[in-house]
Amino acid sequence: MSAKGGFPPAGEAGKLEIYSTMNISLYLSPFITSFLASVVLIAATIWLCGKFNGLISKRKSSRHVSGKRISRLGGVAIILSFSLAIFLDPNLFISQSLWGILIACGLILVVGLWDDFRELDWKTQLFFQVAVAVFVFIMGVRVEYITNPFGGVLFLNLGKYLLPSLFFVIGWLVLLMNSANWLDGVDGLSGGISLIGSLTIFFLSLKPEVNQPPVGIIAAALAGALAGFLLFNFHPAKILAGTAGSMFMGFILAVLAVFAGTKIATALLIMTIPIIDALWVIGERLRAGTSIFRPDQRHLHFKLVELGWSQRKITLFFYGVISAIALVALNTRAIGKMITIILVLLITVAVLIFVNRKLKAAKTA
Repeated sequence: MSAKGGFPPAGEAGKLEIYSTMNISLYLSPFITSFLASVVLIAATIWLCGKFNGLISKRKSSRHVSGKRISRLGGVAIILSFSLAIFLDPNLFISQSLWGILIACGLILVVGLWDDFRELDWKTQLFFQVAVAVFVFIMGVRVEYITNPFGGVLFLNLGKYLLPSLFFVIGWLVLLMNSANWLDGVDGLSGGISLIGSLTIFFLSLKPEVNQPPVGIIAAALAGALAGFLLFNFHPAKILAGTAGSMFMGFILAVLAVFAGTKIATALLIMTIPIIDALWVIGERLRAGTSIFRPDQRHLHFKLVELGWSQRKITLFFYGVISAIALVALNTRAIGKMITIILVLLITVAVLIFVNRKLKAAKTA
């Protein structure tokens, strides 16, 4: 499956076509800018939180394995450093759709911080996520069609009938924002997987048949911000991404996939395990009669902790599996990606069943 969306290689963004995709300095500059900004901002945040306890959220995170009080302001540094690298890059034309994404990032920052300190209810969060999706759609982040890997094309942007494309964008963005948010339960997990996703889209944008330098620049800026964050977030974490950071990670991967035009299947591949885990947890919550939005420790990473895995082992395990999936995404076309998605889905479900049975046996022993 692939889609054509809001950032074509010609027109406004086409100003970058004069550059070769192999011009390393074109991508090294935004990466270094966002990386250094991220490191400086996070180090300053950690220092400030040590001096002023009021900057540390009073909430004990039930979605993080430690449950301890720790600064949840990492997302602020990630979003600001990413945005700074985009604004300072002299080679990148900021189109209307990119402006929409940057404004949406600012809104995610504000609402995410609100949740980190005041804990918004799920209805407010969902309303906000839908509103952000509608906003970027209006600004030009749209999916025109989806190609069937077995042949044929399904057009979503049917002239004045924009509802199919709108519903797809809303569903896609909300799915990835929540999957990334729920993934942030082990040190380094959400940030590392998002980094792998950004690097995958970056390398894919350099392929001759894709040739999208603007997407490469944006992905490089994102990778730099996430790499700087991981220096402080890998176990033992000194700072967490918080709702602002984790929601931003899912959002930016989702819009980059649409922005790039043909990366929906690639992003879906990278996020298959988190998405299946999120859907599995929703099913468990429904069977238990609890709210599907109520934070708990039903996710796969929490269950692996119960089995005795360390946070570092869990994180590296996810990194390895998703890196392997990313290599497949970089070297296969639509039909190969679809087959891989199905295989990963089946394997993930099998692993979840196995882990659940093992935990049940351990509790009854």
